[in-house]
Amino acid sequence: MWSSQLITIKKNILFFSILLLISCKSKLNPEAGTLSDDTSYYTVAFGSCDNQKIKNELWESIDSNHPAVWIWGGDNVYSDTEDMEVLKANFAKQKQDPEYQNFIKNKTILGTWDDHDYGQNDGGEEYKFKKESQNCLFDFLDTPQNAPERKREGVYNSKDLIINGNRIKIIVLDSRYFRTALTKSANPNKRFQPNMYGNGTILGEAQWKWLKKELYSSKAQFNVIVSSIQFLSDKHGFECWGNFPHEQEKLEKLIVSSKAKGTFILSGDRHIALFSSKKVKQLSYPLVDFTSSGLTHTYSGFSGEENPYLKGEVIKEINFDILKFDFKNNRVFMEIRGKENKLLAQRIQDYNKIK
Repeated sequence: MWSSQLITIKKNILFFSILLLISCKSKLNPEAGTLSDDTSYYTVAFGSCDNQKIKNELWESIDSNHPAVWIWGGDNVYSDTEDMEVLKANFAKQKQDPEYQNFIKNKTILGTWDDHDYGQNDGGEEYKFKKESQNCLFDFLDTPQNAPERKREGVYNSKDLIINGNRIKIIVLDSRYFRTALTKSANPNKRFQPNMYGNGTILGEAQWKWLKKELYSSKAQFNVIVSSIQFLSDKHGFECWGNFPHEQEKLEKLIVSSKAKGTFILSGDRHIALFSSKKVKQLSYPLVDFTSSGLTHTYSGFSGEENPYLKGEVIKEINFDILKFDFKNNRVFMEIRGKENKLLAQRIQDYNKIK
């Protein structure tokens, strides 16, 4: 009798051990392009402003969210220079960081540049080494040699993520290569002011044509536009889309006319993190600009600025973005997180009312 009871106990232990093992595996599920068995979320992480001379304390925290995709939002290194060997060395220092190397395993890596990894502070089309700098960024991102973006001017690109029949389109813009001259502000407390209406460009003719095609042809449930500079917050006097009001209006109209579903913007640059949201005419959901900056250093002395679209508080701690795509309920959990993966702010954006 005792022998049969012992066999039964062993069978029960084995059964529950198998259940526990399956449960653990389903929660971890590190493979890109799949969803875990116990959730309908697909996770993407985003960040900007990472000084290669400062230790990034966030890689482990970012990784603990199990993102399938990492998006660099610009200022991926700090290297204002016309010496391409210096720029290459700084990218190499960033890329060879053991914690970063461990982090990028089994992940899709996407990204754009901002001014400090472009090579010139507040730089635009006038930067003399932009073609050489472009290759440095693509090498850092491990962009394939035969990729379309390697064969054209500028670093703009896109990626369709297909997950169990669901689709997310990541559209990465280039706000540097084609950007024409900024207008210095007449206000001594601000750096720049809006150009005269209709004057100048951020994206340039070729990139605008490409962007229109990407949005009009998109079959994705969510369309994520990556811009290194802020789109909605435009009163602070630093770089932003508001310095070119006609370009800002043009993108809003394009999002509306394309009928691209679930479209929102990721931005960096500012060394703070925040949510901005605007009701755009004829758009059936609020247009969100989700800013995350910076990964290694922030504007700790920030005391406020005018932003009529601000939702919630401005975060001054080092930070990163987490996007959790809920395909079942057609919504996105947008999270600002910091050290030890601490949740600093959250917005849940519902896209169920898309026309």
